[in-house]
Amino acid sequence: MRIGIDARELCGRATGVGRYLSGLLTAWSADEGTRRHDFVLYTPEALTVRLDTRRFPTRLVPGAPAIWWEQVRLPRVAKADHLDVFFAPAYTAPLLIRVPTVVTIHDLSFAAHPEWFRLREGIRRRSLTRATALGATTIVTVSEFSKREILERLGVPDQKVRVIPQGIDAPGRAVGSASDPRILYVGSIFNRRRVPNLIRAVAALAVDHPDVSLDVVGDNRTFPYEDIEGTIERHQLRGRVRWHRYVSDDRLRELYARARAFAFLSEYEGLGMTPLEALAAGVPPVVVDTAVARETLGDAALYVPAGDIRATTQALERVLFDEPTRAQLLAAAPKTLARYSWPRAARETLAVLEAAVD
Repeated sequence: MRIGIDARELCGRATGVGRYLSGLLTAWSADEGTRRHDFVLYTPEALTVRLDTRRFPTRLVPGAPAIWWEQVRLPRVAKADHLDVFFAPAYTAPLLIRVPTVVTIHDLSFAAHPEWFRLREGIRRRSLTRATALGATTIVTVSEFSKREILERLGVPDQKVRVIPQGIDAPGRAVGSASDPRILYVGSIFNRRRVPNLIRAVAALAVDHPDVSLDVVGDNRTFPYEDIEGTIERHQLRGRVRWHRYVSDDRLRELYARARAFAFLSEYEGLGMTPLEALAAGVPPVVVDTAVARETLGDAALYVPAGDIRATTQALERVLFDEPTRAQLLAAAPKTLARYSWPRAARETLAVLEAAVD
């Protein structure tokens, strides 16, 4: 079976969806059972992931990786490869591909909260995702929460949507101590993730704990725009709040290893990968109390109401300094993390691709 894959999310600095696809490809490359299949990766430039080029050949499709590239250029190149199935890991697929399509829709934030997106971007995302979903053979998503959203907002039949939780990369074990109370946030900065609220909570916490610090990892993609640097300055936290727009994998592992608490105040996610990575590193997370956070993290997190700075400050203080709280959360981590395995996600996703051809 020849499987075509839209691999543009692996170009340059891979973030959420890129890391999702990288996890699947890495697991497929390590699985001898996948050798009966050919994988063809379509990308506008060289990939940042190292793969066996004989098993995972790359087709360079020139052009900016936007709508025209996806909808026109990619299908023209893919037509000559005589694919059996096409896998789109990032919400939308070429509508002109004449083979069965499997698409992963991680969340529907652009439909649930259109105010978080520029007008044209929101319209594009909603229209193309809906068209892809209606035409796809199967839709993969990463949580029961996202499945409910897809069924409600896209109007597809229940049997068309498969929940396959992604795997989690273990970034190494934390070594932080009470004398080094570092808080970590990792993820692209969207409005829904309320990074300014986190900075305000750290400012309040620093009144009683002047050695507290925060590392923020992620580029600013907010709309309407939120001034992260300005928020740091207004609360006189320069030097105490360190903003890293992007870090290497090695540097990210180091930040996880040095952290004592993780904070992720997102009001909407399809899954929420980085709090799980923190747990895998032995770092207890503080998160906003949402249905998907409860589904994802279970008893292995402290939950706070959305927008409640005082509750966030108190929760961070407990996670940093209260040993019974830390022990309770970390004791719940193995049960939570057992649900997230790249080999299992890769096997189940490959089974969906195989079934799409039958």
